[in-house]
Amino acid sequence: MVHRVYNFNPGPATLPLPVLERVQAEFLDYRGTGMSIMESSHRAPEFDAINESAMALVKELMGVPDGYSVFFVQGGASLQFAMLAMNFLGEGKFGDYINTGTWSRKAIKEANIVGKARVAGSSEEVNFTRIPGDDEINLDPAAEYVHITSNNTIAGTQFHTFPDTGDVPLLCDASSDIMSKVIDVSKFGLIYAGAQKNLGPSGVVVIIIRDDLIEKGRTDIPTLLQYRTQAAKKSLYNTPNSFGIYFLNCYLEYVKENGGVAAVEAVN
Repeated sequence: MVHRVYNFNPGPATLPLPVLERVQAEFLDYRGTGMSIMESSHRAPEFDAINESAMALVKELMGVPDGYSVFFVQGGASLQFAMLAMNFLGEGKFGDYINTGTWSRKAIKEANIVGKARVAGSSEEVNFTRIPGDDEINLDPAAEYVHITSNNTIAGTQFHTFPDTGDVPLLCDASSDIMSKVIDVSKFGLIYAGAQKNLGPSGVVVIIIRDDLIEKGRTDIPTLLQYRTQAAKKSLYNTPNSFGIYFLNCYLEYVKENGGVAAVEAVN
């Protein structure tokens, strides 16, 4: 190419050239199978190995402790606004939300359809130009969870430290900054992130969830939208975005080969 364009838009963004070149080289014939991975069955051993590798690499690179599951879903982070509420809320139940901008507001809207979203802190009065301070956050220990958006692409703010939620699980939309820095996953009950900003192409969502929350989830909602279904089937309850997971795995292998998330953070 004559020159390489670096796209920093919030949607699909720039990926490392070595990852793109690897995908290009393997595109027509994946490792001697005689077919592209895009043509392979998601039940085939070749793809099963890719899927298992991607889940394992998320755990390894992010230091996910025991007692958590990792899997991949579709629908973007926007579906997670509703899906997490459907799993954990219902009549008479509420979640605490810290409102830091556009994506938080959308999550609040979806939660209010299923149960109740209680705004426990907000920076709306200052047009979301900062993260609410600890003295501005009023958490309720009776909440089912506390929800935050770690990095707000439109407002341009980011949590550098995370609120102490005590025994209430902390749920985080990390779409904009997952694996951009080292975090302590044990502080969270659930982390979800669209892959397209940091980890691969659009169409794949990474879910990291504590196993006790999986079991706590409701069983009276559609099967596909239950976290227990996706965890038990390791992302394969229905046909996944197999090419997206393959691409994600290529990127994760690249990160591991180049020093892990700590090295990415140093570059950032």
